[in-house]
Amino acid sequence: MTTLTVSGRVAEVLSSYLSDVFGVMGNGNVYFLDAAEKLGLRFSPVRHEGAAIAAADAYYRASGRLAAGTTTYGPGYTNALTALAEAVQAQIPVVLVTGDAPTSGARPQDVDQTAIAAGLGAATFTVTRDAAGSITQQAVEYALTRRTAVVLAIPYDLAALEAADEELPLPPAPAVSDDVDGGLGQVARLLAGARRPLILAGRGAHLAGAGPELRDLADRLGALTAGTALALNLLQGEGYLGVAGGFGTDTAAGLMGEADVVLVAGASLSPFTMRFGHLLGPDSTVIQIDTALQPTHPRVDLFVSADAKSAAGRLLGLLEGEVAAEAWRAEARNRLADGPGHEPGSTETEDGRLDPRALATALDALLPERRTVVQDGGHFIGWAPMYWNIPRPQDLVMVGTAFQSIGLGLASAVGAARAAEDGRTLVLASGDGGFLMGLSDLESLIGAAKSAVVVIYNDAAYGAEIHQYGSQGLTQKPMLIPEVDFSGIARALGAESAIIRSLADLSTLTDWIDAGANGTFVADCRITSSVRAPWMSEWMAAKQEAKAAVTG
Repeated sequence: MTTLTVSGRVAEVLSSYLSDVFGVMGNGNVYFLDAAEKLGLRFSPVRHEGAAIAAADAYYRASGRLAAGTTTYGPGYTNALTALAEAVQAQIPVVLVTGDAPTSGARPQDVDQTAIAAGLGAATFTVTRDAAGSITQQAVEYALTRRTAVVLAIPYDLAALEAADEELPLPPAPAVSDDVDGGLGQVARLLAGARRPLILAGRGAHLAGAGPELRDLADRLGALTAGTALALNLLQGEGYLGVAGGFGTDTAAGLMGEADVVLVAGASLSPFTMRFGHLLGPDSTVIQIDTALQPTHPRVDLFVSADAKSAAGRLLGLLEGEVAAEAWRAEARNRLADGPGHEPGSTETEDGRLDPRALATALDALLPERRTVVQDGGHFIGWAPMYWNIPRPQDLVMVGTAFQSIGLGLASAVGAARAAEDGRTLVLASGDGGFLMGLSDLESLIGAAKSAVVVIYNDAAYGAEIHQYGSQGLTQKPMLIPEVDFSGIARALGAESAIIRSLADLSTLTDWIDAGANGTFVADCRITSSVRAPWMSEWMAAKQEAKAAVTG
């Protein structure tokens, strides 16, 4: 067996699971990066350690393939914590390879990295000379089977030492939780008797590859279908209502509220999906199929712990006879055709700035059809899933929603750009506040992307706070941002760019796309803060309802 250092053994095992590493070099990971390069792993440098995990996270979301982020110990590690917390809460498998305190004991500058990770919900696997390979394998398998982020720590004094020879076991076969025999018969009977069935799919159904089976099941039942934002268009076809929750239309939500039996596959039923308790009717029967061990929402009446794909296939075999709800789709089709869609916005606003709804509509018409959209967190978060054509669930990477953070968009765009190597254009939607937080990694994106469009919804403010708190009379001074010339910054870093003050200004972007859409284009779009997103209105109303319930 070839002699390897501890860092080399870590890189060797990782290379059997992944091809891409994102990060910033430092004392704690320099030997690992040297070994990774020698093994042929592709390293994409980022300019802030917070981008290392965010990029690896987005790479997985866009491609379904594992990636690693890497930082040095101490400040490099702590810089990555927000992205690490987002990956944990969003249940994204990712590996953070980092340096750590030497085995001889902590130095004055060291912090307890294992305890910090535990506080975020991430397990730490610290390698040794004798078991560097097997511990690395354990870490990766833990991340993949539990769908979470892990920390793989290399003590500083071991990084360049020779690793012991190891015979690594074969990775275990993935265990699939499957309780179908215990509950699917009852599920089939409920679905067969439904007159207004609805199938609601989430990211779990997408990851399980359950789309074809769930669509066949919907056709067998005559059911309407919908998806969470993270399963956008997974069930697109006859009877598809679009996104469930605040990004959907009121007409579609009204139809979902009339369903008598709702099959939820691989969706946790978050408050946003449930429209804060208003999505489903009080008399509907809610069935949840999920790999979780118990229901994830109190509205669930019947729970089956199972893989969504296998469960849907078994249900197809259990159902017999004619379609019970044939008239339900015809009624839905007519109501969707007659009902209002998303508000198109206006070409004129009180302050003369762009209406974000009209801007989003215009952008959808000119952006390349083959697109992967990365959506940073912020008030503007709904405009892409509401107004843009996003054909597949993996083409929408929504970051920050799990941890309620902003500023991860640019870093995530780096990872998604590396994953989008099939001719797709990477499109990042960001707010000005979040963009400024991650500004250093605009240079990383320019270096990584073959074709990228950055859309900055620039309202010179933290828009969510303006609507939540400014509207209540709180001072807006801390919520305002001086109007930054992002176009000038982008040009200085090597991108093409334009300030977009009117829809006519989008012609510059159109010309760039027509010329081949090569490189990175930054559209600094000056939008009004006077338009409140529907999801924000729902959230604010829900908070008021909750406050009223507490105060009586």
